[in-house]
Amino acid sequence: MKKLFILVPLLLSLAPAFAKGPKNQYVRITTSYGVCIVRLYNQTPNHRDNFIKLVKNGFYNGTLFHRVIQNFMIQGGDPDSKNAKPGVELGNGDIGYTIPAEFRDSLFHKRGVIAAARDDIPSKASSGSQFYIVEGKRFTDGKLDTVEQTRLKGRKIPVWQREYYKSVGGVPHLDQNYTVFGEVVMGIDMVDRIAAVKKDKKDRPLEDISMTVELLSKRECRQLDNILFPKQH
Repeated sequence: MKKLFILVPLLLSLAPAFAKGPKNQYVRITTSYGVCIVRLYNQTPNHRDNFIKLVKNGFYNGTLFHRVIQNFMIQGGDPDSKNAKPGVELGNGDIGYTIPAEFRDSLFHKRGVIAAARDDIPSKASSGSQFYIVEGKRFTDGKLDTVEQTRLKGRKIPVWQREYYKSVGGVPHLDQNYTVFGEVVMGIDMVDRIAAVKKDKKDRPLEDISMTVELLSKRECRQLDNILFPKQH
């Protein structure tokens, strides 16, 4: 019996470690052009939680990537795009609420990030449902200087971010204007394939590209955390 009493406290002490959830939530976006995995940022909790809620409710399933621009981004999340007729202009549908902007100096429009679309309003509040994934392009120092002076109205791009824009690419003129709330960690080639499709004058793909979006399980999220952030576990 003495051994049993020793074992029980040991198991109780280990229980919180096994019960501990993952540090990040990941989602899977599936299309006819491939699959990508997105990590949602904890630094933007309002956007993260809203996206999780919509995914849980199946909101995005059957909606289209309705606007694609190569070397820039692919956009989706318009509820009106579900079962939309060919040739109809999309992008004006929404869910009926906005989310206050969550700009963070450490989060920027590097290649592969997911960010919230929005209307042109002073508060820069985000659409409740529409989002885009950045494909982007690489920049030179000279082009980044021009972006700072024109599109960013003198705001300086941090040196480490400039290095990323030069080596990997992105869309720097959107920084601090649209909320970045996650990034593709696997399957960025899906974005490249979609961005390259033929489209009409409104940037809608000629052939519909529908999506299915689902939350990864806690076990899958823990596995990805261990791969992406091994020193934190």
